[in-house]
Amino acid sequence: MNLDIQVTEGEHGNVAYLSGEVDVYTATKLKETLNPIAEQKNSDLVVDLSEVNYIDSTGLGIFIGVLKATEKSGSTLKLTGLNDRVKRLFEITGLNEVIDIEVDGRKEAK
Repeated sequence: MNLDIQVTEGEHGNVAYLSGEVDVYTATKLKETLNPIAEQKNSDLVVDLSEVNYIDSTGLGIFIGVLKATEKSGSTLKLTGLNDRVKRLFEITGLNEVIDIEVDGRKEAK
């Protein structure tokens, strides 16, 4: 029930490093951090999930909302560093078909 978020701003966009759990208790913090970044015009957002060990349905909903915000602003969203458990969750829900996911430096086939 703890989530740490560190955002770095780079030349081509922002990278958000998440550590902990993304669930109903941490979703508001995640949403309040990522949505303003996603709403910036033409600013790519990479979310590093390599230190995230759990995501629930509330967390998945946040990522869908962030994806919609990036698309509306002409930006992009990419998730990286998913462990097997988190990756499987995105596969089961079909979200790997709509969200750009990079696993081990390889882009997930859409």
